[in-house]
Amino acid sequence: MKYMLILRSTDEALEAAKDIPFEQIIEAMGKYNEELMKAGVLLAGEGLSGPEEGFVVDFAADPPLVTDGPYGETTELFGGFWILEVASKEEAAEWARRVPLGPGSKIEVRRVTGPEDFPQDNEWIQKEAGWREQLDARNS
Repeated sequence: MKYMLILRSTDEALEAAKDIPFEQIIEAMGKYNEELMKAGVLLAGEGLSGPEEGFVVDFAADPPLVTDGPYGETTELFGGFWILEVASKEEAAEWARRVPLGPGSKIEVRRVTGPEDFPQDNEWIQKEAGWREQLDARNS
């Protein structure tokens, strides 16, 4: 089963991280990523730039409204992710507990759906299967 571990941080966590040397943060995350690699469960993972480089598309308006970051007061920011291939929800939770984070940070864990989760006779599901093959070929 595939699970996505989503790093979410509050303003409190981001402020606290300023007191930790960047090299120490990189080392802790590097060791965690190395553990995932050695265990053979890591499929993908990326960190994200700060909110000042991002934007939000709000679909409450027509046409949708694009607003540049930073976003003002935030309760949680999505800071990065890992995608793991594990045997169970419990194993995903165990890996999530090991992420080297402190107070004000959370890891949201969500199962990644696959084609098998949808009706196989649906035209769009069949097209998506073809698209996945094309992506696999392009990434090989």
